[in-house]
Amino acid sequence: MATDLYADLGVPRAASQDEIKKAYRKLAAQFHPDRNPHDKSAEERFKAVNRAHQVLGDADKRALYDEFGEVALREGFDAEAARAYGRARSRGGRGASSGGFSFEDILGNGNFGDLFGEMFRGGGASRAPRRASKGQNVTTEVSVDLLSAIKGTQILVHMPDQGEIQVRIPPGAGDGDKVRVPGHGESGPGGTPAGDLLITVRVKKHPHFERDGLDLRLDLPLTPGEAFEGAKVSVPTPDGEVTLKVPKGTQSGQLTRLRGKGVQRKDKTGDLYVRFLIRLPQTPTKAVAKAISELDQALIGEAPIRDGLRL
Repeated sequence: MATDLYADLGVPRAASQDEIKKAYRKLAAQFHPDRNPHDKSAEERFKAVNRAHQVLGDADKRALYDEFGEVALREGFDAEAARAYGRARSRGGRGASSGGFSFEDILGNGNFGDLFGEMFRGGGASRAPRRASKGQNVTTEVSVDLLSAIKGTQILVHMPDQGEIQVRIPPGAGDGDKVRVPGHGESGPGGTPAGDLLITVRVKKHPHFERDGLDLRLDLPLTPGEAFEGAKVSVPTPDGEVTLKVPKGTQSGQLTRLRGKGVQRKDKTGDLYVRFLIRLPQTPTKAVAKAISELDQALIGEAPIRDGLRL
């Protein structure tokens, strides 16, 4: 029986992709099997929500669904062939508006490829073998911390009909990346292969590191003395701590690059950019106040530090 995927997510057909995503997350959390154990109706609703998001959450699939309906979701559907066949039928006076043509009827009988081939290639033309249909894919999201995404990890994903399955997140995975697990989607009709599990990786924000593609960025606090005199300091990286030499006279906001200490993904590796930030004492003692005053006098005696700032 045909279903309305927009109704399954409770959104209007004009909904934005962001609205679709928000509706999916809300319903997936509401009907997730972990929150509704042994509730068959909630389980079916969870499957319907996942199926709807699999289509409507993908702009290309959504466009085909809007144009052709559920028939566009079937394995092997050819949109261009369907349009051409519709135009041919219209020219013959039996267009869709006459009620004499239905993509659902053609594909429901499994003979769209044959009819189209006979119409445009001739009845004796060879036909490519039709791919076997399979079950629907299932989509879900998982959250991992930044280091796990960089190094790669194993996670457990709960599937309503399969229990927990172990999934490998490859090294270098970024936020929004997708992992496909073949054969762990919905069972196929009539013993055909099961669909796949499509996992969207969500990487949690790190309190200190910021990721930019394969590069990492880190703010590194320094004392005024370390910045003025120079120092050797420890810097964390995905592969462990390394020693970094701070040059004499380092200014707050100055950047340095550690080559090859960013994210490694396949045969490419990014860099780690370190920004030095000079930290002042937070305890207002007389000694601190005197030292800051002397430092100010030294800077002013050198040259007014804001000279040259003009719009």
